Amino acid sequence: MIEIIPARSAQQMTDIFEIRRKVFVIEQFVDPKEEYDQFEESSQHFLAKYKGIPAGTCRFRETEYGIKLERFAVLKEYRGNRIGAELVKSCLEKIAEMNHTKPVLYLHAQTHAESFYAQFGFARTGDLFVEAEIEHYKMVLI
Repeated sequence: MIEIIPARSAQQMTDIFEIRRKVFVIEQFVDPKEEYDQFEESSQHFLAKYKGIPAGTCRFRETEYGIKLERFAVLKEYRGNRIGAELVKSCLEKIAEMNHTKPVLYLHAQTHAESFYAQFGFARTGDLFVEAEIEHYKMVLI
């Protein structure tokens, strides 16, 4: 069972930051100075629980280019359970509820995740680039 919760409490944020620390900082060697940024307060964060256990997270925020979905992370031991897919769906549903007039929705996908995001209608735009020492493509919801 997967439950997606819009983060509202300090404990939920602690769980989110711990998931990101394990996935990005420890597993992918991202510098913590790059992982935690000035957008933590202005972003809408989601916590995914799998059978009641914090297992994944993501966030989105408004930028000058549209709405950026980012920081998708699922703990290694919970991958393959559709948690990432439920996180993407929750973001898209929440954004739709916000009644924006057709905002550009985009993300920076690690290259290995390009096909994952494509299943939701995101398409690669632009060239390969490096962010946090990891190769990415910009993808836009079409």
